[in-house]
Amino acid sequence: MTEPTIAVLRADTHGLSSRKYADALEARLPDHEIRYAATPRAEREAVADAEIVTGTGIDTDLLDAARDIELFACAYAGYNHLPMDALRERGVAVTNGAGIHAPGIAEQVLGYLLTFARNLQQGFRQSERGEWRHYKAHGELTDATVTIVGLGAIGTEVEQRLRGFGAHTIGVRYTPEKGGPTDEVVGFDPADVHDAFARSDYVVLACPLTETTAGLVDAAAFETLEPDAVLVNVARGGVVETDALVDALRGESIRGAALDVTDPEPLPPDHVLWTLDNCLVTPHNAGHTPQHWTRLADILAENVRRLDAGEELKNRVD
Repeated sequence: MTEPTIAVLRADTHGLSSRKYADALEARLPDHEIRYAATPRAEREAVADAEIVTGTGIDTDLLDAARDIELFACAYAGYNHLPMDALRERGVAVTNGAGIHAPGIAEQVLGYLLTFARNLQQGFRQSERGEWRHYKAHGELTDATVTIVGLGAIGTEVEQRLRGFGAHTIGVRYTPEKGGPTDEVVGFDPADVHDAFARSDYVVLACPLTETTAGLVDAAAFETLEPDAVLVNVARGGVVETDALVDALRGESIRGAALDVTDPEPLPPDHVLWTLDNCLVTPHNAGHTPQHWTRLADILAENVRRLDAGEELKNRVD
């Protein structure tokens, strides 16, 4: 049986070329033909008789050129940008890259938490001024209560890292009856969420943006949180009501916020959130990792094996 040909589409994610992806696939699948396409013309030629196509996206024109495609392996976790109806009509299986960013995002979350626990913002400001002056840390993560909203790959990785600090964790998920890795698990019932928030030193948002989670952290939630609480958002900007967040930060009804995602996004340069000392904003880069393409290659190599064995594909989304 001939091994399937794999076409790698051109892409540049966080400054990392998908050439690295093709190299990683060649190392993992030495018996397969791996075609790297660096130009639009090369893409059309590469996909023409390839059974597997992988990249950040594929438009209908390129899909039409892929006569033998059986699997499209999306390099992103999100797949709403794909022509799913057209792929479905063609009988093409679709997988995504869910989980590859989780370790890096979890480490950045720990960076945010430690920054606020140890009051490193003050240290950064004094360092810029060349000022040697003692300042106090806020506290420790040991014995702190951290609520993690969303127990998917990211939330689970955050919990694993917090375990080493001795923090008490509360997980919020759609199916609390299934339990989870956290010390406690609750559902999205507003009363349960607010009870968790009321007991939290830190709230970490790591959930998808859905009808349930849109505006989850609103004015009422900020009234529930203690003045010493810190909000961390690595989910989507729309999970938090921005105006309510600004009011809470300005009025110091919470201690601070760390935001890798915002609403609106990108955050305009004249937005008030940039001016608040108790708000740390990063430009949606928590998921950046040098391991991006190699982890994707691991997923696709495993799925090539599963295709050959007739097994269910990992990360299948169609």
